[in-house]
Amino acid sequence: MHTEGAPHPDSPGSPDSPDDASHFRQVLGNFPTSVVAITATLPDGRPEAMIVGSFTSVSLEPPLVAFLADRSSRTFPKIRAAGRYCVNALASDQELLCRSMATRGADRFDGIAWRRSPLGNPVLDGVVAWIDCELAEVVEIGDHHLAVGRVHALRAESAKTPLLFFRGGYGDYFSSTSVLLDRLVGW
Repeated sequence: MHTEGAPHPDSPGSPDSPDDASHFRQVLGNFPTSVVAITATLPDGRPEAMIVGSFTSVSLEPPLVAFLADRSSRTFPKIRAAGRYCVNALASDQELLCRSMATRGADRFDGIAWRRSPLGNPVLDGVVAWIDCELAEVVEIGDHHLAVGRVHALRAESAKTPLLFFRGGYGDYFSSTSVLLDRLVGW
């Protein structure tokens, strides 16, 4: 029987302190995160993008979503100035696109196929889904900016599995339920 406040019987010793940044990052790496490309069209018409692993829904009424951008990002101020953005949920077969778009100083759209969203933001070809947003609020929190967007339009594009980040590497997700159903149906 486990007593509240006591260390879990399967855990060795006391919990570790969150003060060691590398240890904090290592432990949080055990929580899988989605990988999304935040895209926007700048006032001069050029597309811009950044990769984030911290995207979430915030509210159904009104429809709000949010992502976290590192305060040291050189791209986020450009997206913030655009006042709108599109969240592109990357598919498991888009790891190379992800790595390319995460490279500093590169033309992130070189060789990348995309079309404009209803708000004029880039929607990347081959994504699982996209959400077109107007920037509603930015909150400085810790060493990040929390960017909250009001959803203008959204669409699930494909049945592909999403790209995930887990324990320092990229991978995908395939539900055990899907495997079971495939076996039962005989696919």
